[in-house]
Amino acid sequence: MNGKTQIGFSIGPYPIENGLVLAPMAGVTDAPFRALCRQQGAGLTVAEMVTADQTLWHTRKSRLRLPHLDEPEPRMIQIAGADPQMLAEAAQANVALGAQIIDINMGCPAKKVCKKAAGSALMRDPKLVEQILHQVVRAVDVPVTLKMRTGWSASERNAVAIAKIAEQEGIQALTVHGRTREDKFQGEAEYATLAEVVQAVGIPVIANGDITSARKAQEVLQLTQAQGLMLGRAAQGRPWIFNQIHHYLAQGEEQQDPSLAEQEQMICTHLQGLYATYGDIMGVRIARKHLGWYLKEQGQAERRHAFNLLDSPEAQRLWVAEQMNLLQRMKHCD
Repeated sequence: MNGKTQIGFSIGPYPIENGLVLAPMAGVTDAPFRALCRQQGAGLTVAEMVTADQTLWHTRKSRLRLPHLDEPEPRMIQIAGADPQMLAEAAQANVALGAQIIDINMGCPAKKVCKKAAGSALMRDPKLVEQILHQVVRAVDVPVTLKMRTGWSASERNAVAIAKIAEQEGIQALTVHGRTREDKFQGEAEYATLAEVVQAVGIPVIANGDITSARKAQEVLQLTQAQGLMLGRAAQGRPWIFNQIHHYLAQGEEQQDPSLAEQEQMICTHLQGLYATYGDIMGVRIARKHLGWYLKEQGQAERRHAFNLLDSPEAQRLWVAEQMNLLQRMKHCD
C-alpha cells in the first residue's frame, strides 16, 4: 500500500501544511530539539508541558519551558492543571510571553499529574472538562487546542463525548492518543476510537500513538481519516522521521536515513544548542540522554556508558566525531 496521501490542517490562522506535529514531551522537547525537528520536517512543534500554577514558574527549568519570542511561528505551548481559573490565567500569561496557540493537557498518564486530578484524570469528569475549556477559550484571543486519550480505561472510553464538548466550547483542534490512561504507554495503540472522534466532530483531529515509521503513518491516516499526525517517542534519536513520513505520503516511496555525515552534523548542531541553552554543565548532562537515543538508533546503545562519563562539551563533540568515524569504518567493512 503506497499510494500518495494528502494531509494538512489549520489551527486558527496557522496552516500546518504537511500535518506533522512534534508532541510535547517533558524534558525532551526543549527549544534545541524543537528547532531540529522543524528543520527535519515537523510542520508544528509543541513546547514542553508547563504547570498552570504560576507560583512554580520561578525555577530556571520552568522559565526555559515558557514561550520565547525568537522562535518560529506558530509558538505553541501546553499547560496542565485541574483548576479552570488557574488554567485560564496560565493561558493568559503564556500569551503575554509570546504563545500563539495554547494546548491543554488531558492526555498525560503520569501518576504525579493524575493524582492532582490533572492530565488524563480529567477525562473522568466531563463537567470539569467543560468548565476548563470554557474558561480557557474565553480567556485568550489565540487558538486553544486539546490533547487527550481515548478515555480513563478500556471500560471508560469517552473520547467521543469529550471531543464533542471540546468542539462546542471552541477548541480548534484535537489530538487523541490511541490509549487509555490505564494503558499508559503499554500495549499497542488502537485507532478505532480515533476514527470515531474524526467522524463525530468538524474540527481537525490529530492522531497520536505508535506512529514509528512512514508506512505506519499512512496506515494510521487510512484507519482514522485524521487530518494530522503527532509523533513523540519515535522522534527521539531520529528527528528525520518527519521528513521520511512527509516524503512517503507525498511521493509514495520510502526515504533512506540521512548519511552518517549528515547525522553527525545534526547531532553536533543539537548538542551545540543544548550547551547554548543550558550552559556547559547542564548542557553536557542533558546531552547524555539525547545521545543515548541516537546511539540506540544506530545499534550502538552499549556505547552510551562511555559517552556518559564525559564531562565537557569539547570531550562530547570529539567523542561524537570518533563514533561516526567508527560507524563509517564498520560500514565499509560490511
